[in-house]
Order: sequence, then structure tokens, then C-alpha cells
Amino acid sequence: MYSDKVIEHFQNPRNVGEIADSDGVGKVGSSVCGDMMEVYIKVKDGRLEDVKYKTFGCGAAVASGSMGTEMVKGKTIEEAMKITNMQVAEALDGLPEEKLHCSNLAADGIRAAIEDYLSKS
Repeated sequence: MYSDKVIEHFQNPRNVGEIADSDGVGKVGSSVCGDMMEVYIKVKDGRLEDVKYKTFGCGAAVASGSMGTEMVKGKTIEEAMKITNMQVAEALDGLPEEKLHCSNLAADGIRAAIEDYLSKS
């Protein structure tokens, strides 16, 4: 059902936690299953210097948060805003159809954190 990458990111998630002095926070949730994710970003010189996340959700949500944050760390704000839910799912070597909404949490959370940062700038 799950790819080896999904299992790896679920069992050994990257970037879990909060950034106490974050520059932006994105809070998103899925009405489909009740999963929630918070994404924290630290921006330096127009790049995402650090990205962390916390999630309340299934293994696919944990893996998506891990992969999504890995994908955008070090990227410019513009590059990070272009990350899509399908790119997160593809980077995980796919997700079952009924779990695709989990990848939305990561991409949407990253965009929400960036929008929060931009609204404060």
C-alpha cells in the first residue's frame, strides 16, 4: 500500500517540531479525515533557512510533512510557493488515492506559512 519512501519518512520523519522565533506559521487541516498540520518557517535573505512541522494525522500525513519540508528547505520563497501537493506525493513515490489529501497538508501548510511571513513583512 505504501512506498518504501513513505514508510522511511513515517518511521524517521525529518524537521519535526516548532521554531520558537519563526517568521511565519501555517496552520491547515483536512476536513476529509481530520488531519491537521502546522508549518513553521525561518527566512534569511529570501530563502527558507529552516522549516519545521507538527502534525496530528496518519502515517501518510507524517511522511508528507517530512518530505514537503525537506523539499523546500533552502529554497527561495518563490520556489517554495510553487511546490504542489502532487510534487510531494511524487517525491514519496506516490500515495494511495485515499491518502492524497495528506500531501495537500504539507504543500498548503508551507504556502500558508509563507503567506503569514509575507503579511508581516
